[in-house]
Amino acid sequence: MDNLKLILTFVTQFPRIILIMSNVILLDKSNYYKVFDPIQGVAINHLFADAVLQGHINGQVYVDQPENPSTFYVVHPYGMSLLFGDTTNEEFNSWLFGHALNSFKTRDRNEWLQAYPETWNKQIESEWKEYLSKSGDNAEGTKNISIEENTRVNFKFNKVAYLDFKAKHPLASVNTVRTDVQMFENMQGTVIPSRFWDNAVDFSNRAVAFSVMDGDRVAATAFSAFVIGDQLEIGIETSESYRGKGYAVAVCMALIDYCLENNYIPVWGCKLENTPSFLLARKLGFEPTLYWPFYRLNC
Repeated sequence: MDNLKLILTFVTQFPRIILIMSNVILLDKSNYYKVFDPIQGVAINHLFADAVLQGHINGQVYVDQPENPSTFYVVHPYGMSLLFGDTTNEEFNSWLFGHALNSFKTRDRNEWLQAYPETWNKQIESEWKEYLSKSGDNAEGTKNISIEENTRVNFKFNKVAYLDFKAKHPLASVNTVRTDVQMFENMQGTVIPSRFWDNAVDFSNRAVAFSVMDGDRVAATAFSAFVIGDQLEIGIETSESYRGKGYAVAVCMALIDYCLENNYIPVWGCKLENTPSFLLARKLGFEPTLYWPFYRLNC
């Protein structure tokens, strides 16, 4: 821990020097192929990172060295990142520590980090403990709390459970429509398609979404945040004034039906602490399969 304190002091005062000294590389897009094989060994949901690697959206990929990288850090512009690979590269780990604490002042918002394998989580818990708090902890009176540990849940879709739910909840009175480019461009909110697709053209060509409208206002939307192979991960946003009306269920059902009709596997992931999303997933036939540390890196 003393070494980390020394690093923190140094990077806070001399961030440019650290960046020059470090062997951490911002990988050029033409070399993203070097990450394709290593990421296949990551056994947690990583579709957001795949979306960056496959050029569906512009993100960043950091590696320990350009020719034969063994440590990887993929950042999606929505604010999610994936750390995986070798845990023993001291220079990379020093850079990572500075990045997590935003010592380089390169982040203007919070970032959500997942790490694989489990050895990364053990290392983070051990080496960053002075700066780490658990979600729900009372941090009053503490200091240096820059990283908060939450829990990310991966789900598996149960088609039988979904169809059973659908048979009992036809939602005939809720009219869903296919989300078009104009809706894409005008939609307001946090979890919306424009945060997951670079532009309306890419969205139109590669994605699909369904919305409930109130006049010309989008009340709720379910959309494909990531489409990788036969997997389609669902993003969902309901405007605050329309919550509690069943619109989220309606648009999600429309998107899940689209998946079933077009041979896609619906994918759901959420923060365990996001109770509405967790309960909605369960209602729609998604079953929790994995609970994993999910670190909020405060800026």
